Amino acid sequence: MSNLGATALDDPVGESLRGHHAHLARVVGRAATYLPEVATFSAVTEGPHGQEWADLAKLLGRDAFADLFSQPATPPPDWAPVFVLEGRQMVLSGPAPAAADSGVVELTGADVPAMLDLAERTKPGPFWSRTHALGTYLGIRDNGALVAMAGERLRPPGFTEISAVCTAPDARGRGHAARLVSALIARITDRGERPFLHVAETNTAAIALYERLGFSTRKSVTFRGFRTP
Repeated sequence: MSNLGATALDDPVGESLRGHHAHLARVVGRAATYLPEVATFSAVTEGPHGQEWADLAKLLGRDAFADLFSQPATPPPDWAPVFVLEGRQMVLSGPAPAAADSGVVELTGADVPAMLDLAERTKPGPFWSRTHALGTYLGIRDNGALVAMAGERLRPPGFTEISAVCTAPDARGRGHAARLVSALIARITDRGERPFLHVAETNTAAIALYERLGFSTRKSVTFRGFRTP
């Protein structure tokens, strides 16, 4: 695997919460998480101590979901495991593909009900009522209905993550995902940042698409969630 990228990508949630997304963060001590309905991701520092886990538990509340994303640190034994998912982090390494903006529209707060409906039907990953506040979201409509979308999520220094790439089942096979990802790549690179993304290891079709669009695997990651005591 190629060692692409920078150390900021080793802690994309923490780097985002301490930087570009600080206005969307809740913080206690050295623990941080996003505002409710924006994202469930939480961050602790490398090699967290007991007090840091206590601070995160205080932030989240009792018996609450703690989405540690790709954080390798292990919480205390009284934090119950919820899920483990193997994946990979990919970074744009080749030339940006030609962006065809035809039919691509920028989504706004007025589109949130349609975005939530599409996310519920396609399961692209966590998507909540305020997730669109993380960055730009683009969509494609067919006869007025939103049939595909993709957007920006984590923002560690110098990088922007592409996420929520999804297409309605009856609109697949038309190149919508490639068109949306290419349009986001153009926007991200135009402002001098580098696109990256995360994908489940089992999603081989998506991995193949991203590789065709110029992404290379930087490293394997393990996504983990827990429940606070």
